[in-house]
Amino acid sequence: MKIGLFVSAFGMAVATPAYAEPTRVVVRVLSQDGKFVGDHTGGARITLRDAKSGKALAQGITKGGTGNTDRIMRATGRSPLLQTDGAATFDTIVDIAEPTLVDLEVAGPLGRLGSLLQVKSQRWMVPGQAIDIGNGWMVELPGLAITPTAMRSGSAVVVQAKVELMCGCPITPGGEWDASEYVVTASVWSAGKKLVTTSLPFTESPGVFTGSIDVPSSTPTQIYVSAINTKTGNSGLVLIPNFQRDEPRSDIE
Repeated sequence: MKIGLFVSAFGMAVATPAYAEPTRVVVRVLSQDGKFVGDHTGGARITLRDAKSGKALAQGITKGGTGNTDRIMRATGRSPLLQTDGAATFDTIVDIAEPTLVDLEVAGPLGRLGSLLQVKSQRWMVPGQAIDIGNGWMVELPGLAITPTAMRSGSAVVVQAKVELMCGCPITPGGEWDASEYVVTASVWSAGKKLVTTSLPFTESPGVFTGSIDVPSSTPTQIYVSAINTKTGNSGLVLIPNFQRDEPRSDIE
């Protein structure tokens, strides 16, 4: 009788489900060659998922400032501390009951939709073991944010592009992000073939590049605007689709 009770009690103990434990996660998104992605460019959307089931564990947007320029841009050494009070973060609590492999999905910047990119990261989380030490869970977002406009002038189209880091950091002559290090071009494509390309010289601070390019008025075309930093290789591209209008056109609706 006692043995039966013991077996029954043991079975109940094994069947008892584990209870979820609140676990803090701090996420920061660092623009490649720049600073933190936050309020200035609309932040980055963060989604944490259980990698096995695909279940969403938390979702939100990084909020705050771009951080301290000197600390970020002149950091050296092993895993240097880049974050400061007020730098953009997504701070959340995730309820997990057992060690869980978690996918981190980042999409941004939300205020520059034409240049929005997505990146993913993955790591193990242990119940009760916060991910908030140092920079927290930090992910680098590559790319340059480009906001173009285009206006037809006879057979030519005048293209103007505002180019920024994904954090919104400014491109200026002789500045931290020196305009002389950036090459910006516009190219015209039709039916999968490149018709013509031209460079867009720097014309105005911060980060405005302007030039004209010949675009056939009778042929459906696409105008691509691309930018690259010749020192770091960081780059971006946006498309102005089916440009056939006489009025200004932007890729941001």
